[in-house]
Amino acid sequence: MKIIFATGNKNKMKEIRQILGDLGWEIQSMEEAGIDVDIVEDGNTFEENALIKAKAVAACCDDIVLADDSGLVIDALGGEPGIYSSRYAGEDTPYEIKNRMILDRLAGVPKEERTARFVCAVAAVVPGQEPIVVRGTFEGYIGDEPAGENGFGYDPIFYVEDRNCSSAQLTPEEKNARSHRGNALRQMREKLAEIQE
Repeated sequence: MKIIFATGNKNKMKEIRQILGDLGWEIQSMEEAGIDVDIVEDGNTFEENALIKAKAVAACCDDIVLADDSGLVIDALGGEPGIYSSRYAGEDTPYEIKNRMILDRLAGVPKEERTARFVCAVAAVVPGQEPIVVRGTFEGYIGDEPAGENGFGYDPIFYVEDRNCSSAQLTPEEKNARSHRGNALRQMREKLAEIQE
């Protein structure tokens, strides 16, 4: 039995292997497993989209399939970009531009109203079992300027209150210890460990 994660994102696969590696199962991306399937993410929540992805890939194999859907939820923008985080301002728009757009939209908004969180839902389709879905969050606020080189996506504008730095300024280990994906994957690791027993 192996785990196939429904993503082609190499940054994400690195995080996933760091957190789930001790389960003892081989972990492959869709590409590594040779699965190429078009997935239409038309759910209304992170959980629905994660499950759509996991089920689509599970239809192509007999392995455990995990998928996640994650994004940035900004309170002052009514929850945007939310489930549209990767497609915000267009699918191929570089994150430097997306981040700048968000900072421009929040110009003049005081820090206490710039609260935000990263949300990650992880779904697992395990052969012969009901699907499992968990959610992790990472609380913070949107800073005034991008900072840091370690993260990707919205990390440079997402600030961590108790560290007084952006998510992109945390080391990978620090980020995994508190991130939304790390949080959700640790919950999923516990559920998968129960299956192994």
